[in-house]
Amino acid sequence: MRYFVVFLFALLSFSAFAQNTSAPEKVSGIILNEATLQPVPGASIININRVKGVTGDDRGNFTIEASVNDTLHISFVGYQSVRVRVTNDWIKFKNVTKILLQEKAYTLEEVIISKYNLTGYLQIDSKLAPVRENYRYSISGLNIGYEGGDNSPNSFKKIVSSMFNPADLLHNIFGKKPQEMRRLKEMKKDDTVRNALAEKYDRETLAALLGVSKDDIADILERCNYSEEFIKSANDLQIMDAISGCYEEYKALNRSN
Repeated sequence: MRYFVVFLFALLSFSAFAQNTSAPEKVSGIILNEATLQPVPGASIININRVKGVTGDDRGNFTIEASVNDTLHISFVGYQSVRVRVTNDWIKFKNVTKILLQEKAYTLEEVIISKYNLTGYLQIDSKLAPVRENYRYSISGLNIGYEGGDNSPNSFKKIVSSMFNPADLLHNIFGKKPQEMRRLKEMKKDDTVRNALAEKYDRETLAALLGVSKDDIADILERCNYSEEFIKSANDLQIMDAISGCYEEYKALNRSN
C-alpha cells in the first residue's frame, strides 16, 4: 500500500509538471463596438504575460496563444483599452468570446497663443525668443532622430550619479522590476507589438507590458535626461526604445560597480 501511494504521488506530480510545461493553448474572440455591437477591425491584442500580439481581422476576429490566467490587453485607436483574463472555461470550451470596446470621448483643450514682440533684428530677436537646449536621439528601427539624452553632455553624469543613490528612481524602477524590464527585449522581437506601440501615444499598452504606471514612464525618461517635448510627443514605440537604451546603460553601470 505504501508503494502504491508513492507511485500515485509521483504520477500526479509528473502530470502536473507536464501540464505546466505544455505548449500554450489558443483562445479566440471577437472585438465589438460597445454602443453599436459592430465589429472593430484591426484591433491589437497583446498577451502581456507572453509579450506576444496579434491583430484582429476585418470582422474583429482574433486567435492568440494563451494559458489560464494570462492577461490580454486589447486596444484600438479611438477606443478605451481593456484587459481580459483568460479563464479555464475559455480554453476548455473553445468559446469565441465577445469583447466590447468603448469609444473615447474627446474634449478640445483651450489653446493660448503667445506672441513675441520681435523687432526684425536678428541679434535682438534671438535674445527675445526662448531657445530650448534639446538634443537629438537616434532610436533603432526608425530613420529620423528625436530629442533625447544619449547625446547630451550631462546624460552620462546623471545616470552615474543615480547609481550611488539607493532611493533614486532609476534604482527603484530598474532594480526592483528586472523581470518587467527584461520584457523590453521580447517586446522588440514581436512585430505586432511594435506596430501597435507605433500607433499609440497614451502609454497605456506600454505601461501594462512593463508593469509600471504612466507616471513612472515619464519619471524614468526624465531621469534619463530626455526633454519634456520628447516625453510628451513621442509615440509608445519611440518611448519603449528610449527606455530600453537607458536600461541597458543602467545594467552596464550596475555591473561595473
